[in-house]
Amino acid sequence: MKKILTGLQPTGNITLGNYIGAIKQMKELQNMYDSYIFVADLHAITVPQERENLRKNTYNLLALYLACGIDPNKNTIFLQSENIYHTNLSWILECNTYYGELSRMTQFKDKSKKNVNFTTGLLTYPILMASDILLYDIDYVPVGQDQKQHLELTRDLAERFNKKYGDTFKIPEPYISKTGTKIMDLVNPTIKMSKSNENKKGIICLLDDIDLVRKKIMSATTDSDMIIKYDPENKPGISNLINIYSSLTDKTIDEVEKEFINKNYGEFKKAVSDVVVKLLSQIQNEYQKYVNSELIDNILQKGIEKTLIEAKKKYEDVKNKVGFIR
Repeated sequence: MKKILTGLQPTGNITLGNYIGAIKQMKELQNMYDSYIFVADLHAITVPQERENLRKNTYNLLALYLACGIDPNKNTIFLQSENIYHTNLSWILECNTYYGELSRMTQFKDKSKKNVNFTTGLLTYPILMASDILLYDIDYVPVGQDQKQHLELTRDLAERFNKKYGDTFKIPEPYISKTGTKIMDLVNPTIKMSKSNENKKGIICLLDDIDLVRKKIMSATTDSDMIIKYDPENKPGISNLINIYSSLTDKTIDEVEKEFINKNYGEFKKAVSDVVVKLLSQIQNEYQKYVNSELIDNILQKGIEKTLIEAKKKYEDVKNKVGFIR
């Protein structure tokens, strides 16, 4: 069976955009592939984290994975920081990566502009991401457009290493879903919905109060022509709501437009809020079952035992080819 790998950073609350763009897809793909899911806690510390917040967010994220329908029997679930071979391989890959490649990364350029005193981890973490992927002979990596550049770097590094040292790494392919990969902010629909956005009225978090969620959707930015039509360039607000509704109902954009052809924005927003609230109510009920459960630690233990064996085998092969004697 083909392998697929994905991960989310445990930084802050998980948004509806995270669910539609990643978690919902993971739930679907777990029935199609040998699925690896990791909490990218090493990536999280590229920016300062409070210790207790990081721990809390890690458990919250895992509880939300399970609450959203991620089946631990169909996925290998583990913590990135528990597997030493991720960082070990990352160093070797760093020594085969050029500074120019990293400095051209769009996310690095954007984030480094916002913070003059950025850490070197912000520059080098795409190499750790490559290590996350290449250790397990992964076939596909679900990525949004903002992460596609990093996967291209992973492919370049794998091909470079293979050419220099012999066939070692499988070259991963991007898995990009056709819809729902990029949910936009409700207040400013020209930017991606992100847990780091300053205006929290534009963000829906999976653990938000249900009444608050309805208010956010009903006050979402739209336009004045009252036509429910998908047009991201000229109607970004209503197009974003269509994308949310389409993703959560599994209806096509055309089907959504036809369903609401004679409806006004208020009626459409209510329909969107209904499907979002239904989803979040289910997730929140399930979340309470897992958040303080020993099941999470049991799942992580099972995952690390499996991934340590696989990662060590790949790393030992790399060490041998590089020339380390033991």
